[in-house]
Amino acid sequence: MSISRLLDQLAVQAGIALKEKSLMVATAESCTGGLVAAAITDVAGSSGWFERGFVTYSNEAKSTMLGVPAKLIRDFGAVSEEVAHAMAEGALLNSRAQVALSITGVAGPTGGTPEKPVGMVCFGWSNRIVTRVETQRFKGDRQQIRRQAAEHAMRGLLDLVRNEA
Repeated sequence: MSISRLLDQLAVQAGIALKEKSLMVATAESCTGGLVAAAITDVAGSSGWFERGFVTYSNEAKSTMLGVPAKLIRDFGAVSEEVAHAMAEGALLNSRAQVALSITGVAGPTGGTPEKPVGMVCFGWSNRIVTRVETQRFKGDRQQIRRQAAEHAMRGLLDLVRNEA
């Protein structure tokens, strides 16, 4: 069962774009728990452009699976652009993919702080040359925040791939 028709459409579009450029993608997801990877692999033929997905929910997983320095997590917190940057680059370093995306955030309903409220999500997109990061704040319940984050990550992936030489 799909979490979002839009996410499904974005996954199809990403597949077309990746295939046209002969690129493979890797995902590194925390608060979305693999939603982006699931949407991508729901598309028939995705084995031609999806290399692997990392679900790194814990800080330890971010460090051991993606090589995110524990000091970076301590200094900036797991929900930070610095960690999203390291996650995206770690997904590339630990895969055969040419492009990657990362997502780390606070989906709620608990876990938020005044500095990092529920709905704050940090993203990273990398193509082995440039890594772009940004932070968004989404509203809604846990499921809505996770869905919006997955859709936003996929839009960023499309942008990255479409602008790839």
